[in-house]
Amino acid sequence: MDTLFASLGCFGPAALFLVVWSLSCLKVINQYERAVVFTLGKVGDTLKGPGLVFIWRPIQKAVIVSLRTTVLEVPSQDIITRDNVSLKVSAVVYSKVLDPKQAILGVENYYYATSQIAQTTLRSLLGEVSLDELLADREKLSLRLREMIDRSTEPWGVEVSSVELKSVDLPEQIQRAMGKQAEAEREKRAKVIAAEGELLASEQLLEAANKISQNPTAIQMRYLQTLAEIATEKNSTIVFPLPMEFMKAFEKFTKN
Repeated sequence: MDTLFASLGCFGPAALFLVVWSLSCLKVINQYERAVVFTLGKVGDTLKGPGLVFIWRPIQKAVIVSLRTTVLEVPSQDIITRDNVSLKVSAVVYSKVLDPKQAILGVENYYYATSQIAQTTLRSLLGEVSLDELLADREKLSLRLREMIDRSTEPWGVEVSSVELKSVDLPEQIQRAMGKQAEAEREKRAKVIAAEGELLASEQLLEAANKISQNPTAIQMRYLQTLAEIATEKNSTIVFPLPMEFMKAFEKFTKN
């Protein structure tokens, strides 16, 4: 009997090891992840996940790849535009993995590789445009950047969904020059508006003068109105001889 218990006791450590090993082979894969499984160094045909998967250790190894969109900050790059203006430009790249196998097998580190491609493409493309084009067509340049980076990352199973130019840092001299140019444009518009107003006022005055000149009575009434306005402004009494034309017009008015 003692021999039986002794023999069963030998299986205790083995059973414990088996339980621990089985638990270590279990792995939880999240909904947004997939597991690329290597069996003796070779990738299988299917991905594992999401959910609870079993990895046969040590002959199998699982590499977890996230399928979510990642935000990649492209640090400020020193750019020399086509018109020889030095500036710093930073960008943001939004990408996601479409093919986890290619992301693991096609490049050593797809995240770092995408970052390097984004930096070199940014410098290359913006070096071909002028400063005015960069400031005026940022949206078009962002689309071109996305297409160029996406073509480079496609063999890795990585899709670039969007690229945005984050900031454009101009030299102080360029900023001052642009400020003066904007101020000059505002002054130009103000002068044009003032000139248009003066032209409209002169046309209206000319039209009013033509209408008044066709009616002698209206001329004299306007004459009296002007005298009254002068007296009111100066707070004084003005004695002014009336012209004979006004008297004749007044007599004609009273007779009527």
